[in-house]
Amino acid sequence: MEYGYVRVSTKEQNIERQMTALKEFGIHRNNIFIDKQSGKNFERDNYKRLVKILTDNDILVIKSIDRLGRNYEEILEQWRILTKKKNVGVVVLDMPLLDTRQDKDLTGILIGDMVLQLLSYVAETERTFIRQRQAEGIAAAKARGVKFGRMPMERPAEFENIKKAWKENKLSARKAAEYLNITHQTFLRWAREK
Repeated sequence: MEYGYVRVSTKEQNIERQMTALKEFGIHRNNIFIDKQSGKNFERDNYKRLVKILTDNDILVIKSIDRLGRNYEEILEQWRILTKKKNVGVVVLDMPLLDTRQDKDLTGILIGDMVLQLLSYVAETERTFIRQRQAEGIAAAKARGVKFGRMPMERPAEFENIKKAWKENKLSARKAAEYLNITHQTFLRWAREK
């Protein structure tokens, strides 16, 4: 059987480029497993499901090695599990040297392993650069005065009167929150602020 694996880092990212490549290779849509989460590790539900299904002489096709993951050590470990332990053929479409269906002699294995190590290193390094660029972008935005997170809620006009009644033990904090249509925790936080 032939299977495909597609991964993007966020739900907003588009999978079409990878899907098209797998379909052109001949992978049936029902045999394509998709994860929309980071490649920092292999704790991905659909990837785990795929690995459980794979058996001796199945073929796994991915668009590029960084779609498998972005952690150097874990990519090498998963590759070993797939190709050696489960005896699955792996095809990386963007890197023909990483096609374990062919060149199973010692030289082919050596070249494939070297290319895999290099590409795995590049994938993890790119992940590090992405995080660094993201942190730099956030720092620059904060320096420009950009605010992150949710906008703070405005206190209702009747807040001060309700707070006064609460302080005088005329209302419980829960009843006060209910009157203001806010959570109990929000009322307490606001009431305790100076």
